[in-house]
Amino acid sequence: MSLQQELSLKTSITPLAREAMLSVYYTASSIKKRADEFFRSLDLSDVQFNVLMLLAHQADPQGGLSQAQVSDMMLVNRANITTLIDRMEKADLVVRTAAPADRRYNIIKLTPYGQELLAQVEPLYMKEIEKAIALTQTEQRQLIKMLEKIRHNLTRQGLGTK
Repeated sequence: MSLQQELSLKTSITPLAREAMLSVYYTASSIKKRADEFFRSLDLSDVQFNVLMLLAHQADPQGGLSQAQVSDMMLVNRANITTLIDRMEKADLVVRTAAPADRRYNIIKLTPYGQELLAQVEPLYMKEIEKAIALTQTEQRQLIKMLEKIRHNLTRQGLGTK
């Protein structure tokens, strides 16, 4: 179904670049809504899940990431990450410890409960992703390349996220 039909627009969207960008926004919004529903049913937020995933799959060999690293990987500001980690610590999902080399920095690690919850949720999440994407591997690679190109163009114009 076209974006014009989905949004019940009376006329077509022009120029084509505008329709393409609106389609990206609308798709991202739809993904976010579906993710919110999925994670709410598991008493998690998508942001908390992303932190759990980063800690499980991007952590140093010692098993942790600094708050600054988590913030950079999640594209949120450090003030937001502090509040998020506070909530996750209270929920026993993560533990925060001072970095051994520099006590001004905190290292965030998964708790056993956080590891257990992630082990339960991640396979369910992957099934949801596969259902939502429903593209061949070739199509997925093409989509990734197209989105990378858009981000590159935005960065060149000084509008990138980093």
